[in-house]
Amino acid sequence: MIPFRIFALLILAIGLACGPAHADRRVALVIGNSAYKSAPKLGNPVNDATLVGGMFKKAGFDSVDVRLDLSASEMRRMLREFAGRTRDADMAVIYYAGHGIELEGTNYLIPVDATLETDGDVLDETIPVERALFAVEPAKQLRLIILDACRDNPFSKTMKRTLASRAIGRGLAKVEPTSPNTMIAFAAKAGSTASDGDSRNSPFAVALVEHLPKPGLDLRKAFGFVRDDVLKSTGYKQEPYVYGSLGGDDVPLVATKPAATGPQANPQDSIRRDYELALQLATRDGWEAFLAQYPEGFYTNLAKGQLNKIGAEETRASAEQKANAAEQQKARLIAERAQKAEQDKAAAAAKAAEEARIAAEKQKQIEQARADAAEQQRKLAEAAAAKAQAEKQAAEKAKAELASRQAAEKAEQAAKPVADRQMPEVEQKVAALAPAPASTLSVADLTKSVQSELRRVGCLSATADGDWSAASQRSLALFNKYAGTQFDAKLASVDALDALKAKPGRVCPLICNFGSKADGDQCVKITCRAGYRVGDDNECEKVPEKKPVATREDSRKRDQDRKDTESTPSRPQASGQIFCNSAGCRPVGKGCRIERASTSDTSSVMSGRTKEVCN
Repeated sequence: MIPFRIFALLILAIGLACGPAHADRRVALVIGNSAYKSAPKLGNPVNDATLVGGMFKKAGFDSVDVRLDLSASEMRRMLREFAGRTRDADMAVIYYAGHGIELEGTNYLIPVDATLETDGDVLDETIPVERALFAVEPAKQLRLIILDACRDNPFSKTMKRTLASRAIGRGLAKVEPTSPNTMIAFAAKAGSTASDGDSRNSPFAVALVEHLPKPGLDLRKAFGFVRDDVLKSTGYKQEPYVYGSLGGDDVPLVATKPAATGPQANPQDSIRRDYELALQLATRDGWEAFLAQYPEGFYTNLAKGQLNKIGAEETRASAEQKANAAEQQKARLIAERAQKAEQDKAAAAAKAAEEARIAAEKQKQIEQARADAAEQQRKLAEAAAAKAQAEKQAAEKAKAELASRQAAEKAEQAAKPVADRQMPEVEQKVAALAPAPASTLSVADLTKSVQSELRRVGCLSATADGDWSAASQRSLALFNKYAGTQFDAKLASVDALDALKAKPGRVCPLICNFGSKADGDQCVKITCRAGYRVGDDNECEKVPEKKPVATREDSRKRDQDRKDTESTPSRPQASGQIFCNSAGCRPVGKGCRIERASTSDTSSVMSGRTKEVCN
């Protein structure tokens, strides 16, 4: 006789062999870097990584690894381990939030311990995006990289250039995956930066969590919805972009669950059974175990109410115990004929203990009333949920019957002869020989249309005048460079016009003159604060202070001025008096004076009764 245990294992093996095929295996790696050591701390990447990681877990991924604030060695190790998990996976996803940098067309992810003092340090201290592509390469059906790393990078402003011609871009550069079924989603279009937003999470992360886990929604359409939400929330300043391509079949992140044909079990039944078991136990340990198992939900609030009731009962019992102890102390002191002060003190303590017991008793009654009301509400909610579940099952059954009836009618229609719907052979031949309609645009109109589209995508600044000049040719060549096309720039063609119309926004980067910087689709003047000016690298730099320069006076000129002063005869200084005689009037000389003279005085120059007397 086969033992019962072996018999049960055989039954289980047969059930597994006859059961449905194994579901696709999905794995995800989520990295969020915020605490940078050589740059200001970012607020949202850790929050965004936690939010997106929770989304993958709720979506039913087989493996979700969330890592925060990783160094360079830790990031390399996590990518190496994740590459091992993708070997037997059908879908592999990597989400990264933090700083990124673009150096000469290559994108790099920046760990928290990077210093990046020079542009050469980028190769040693960062992780290239190609390393993440290598990690998801073994996946069989879908390889997805989501980069929320297009923020304004502080390292690029302080980094020293070892070569003046080495370019460090704004945001991240465009990436075209070479592997099939591979997509790379950027939080912002190549060459632009993304916003962290004003809330706990960035607009890009919020939109991802909203649309990606929708069952059956193709990823291309989901990222289209993400783009629309981010454009609206940022005032059309940030446009997410997706690079890569998928096949013709829909590729959802979460597959659509098959429609249930039989009665569905209420997902709340297991929670309700655990709640009723904890209610029968009616202990603190039981309710705490229930809350640890179900941290949120309708029954969680009921369990918290029951736990509060137990806490009130414990408080009441403790207060009653203290009151009894106080009464015993009072009786002991009276029996021992203690002093009146000690008796009064014991009486006051007994009174306070009694008041505490009464308050605890009232609190217990309040919590009991709350618990009874919550229990009544639970029963009403369970009845309403059971009714809604029954109505839903009836509606699904009716829907399935309608679909079956429509399928039968469609099969019956397909079985009818289709000869009356076929086109006669002569008409088919005439239709096959009909020439395709040719383009009705003239050369001038075609040229003007191509010029207008070049202006719209930001590759042409001149007006659309219909003249295919050298400026127009350079603009089309610039479009070929950034759009990855190979149109002949010497002429305007219909193919070039179609390719231009297919671009939804700017393609060529906005180039501003010295003293201006790009802000969206326009150039704005750079304004520096007091004491700063625009430097050679088009950034504000401090104006150097001018130091006074000591000069030596020319001694030869000084000696010549002194000689000229000494050789010039001194001018007589007048006393302010006027002396007049027969020869005329003149000022009285220096050291002389006018005095009244006697009639017999002939020793000095006289005039009437006055004379000029000098020392």
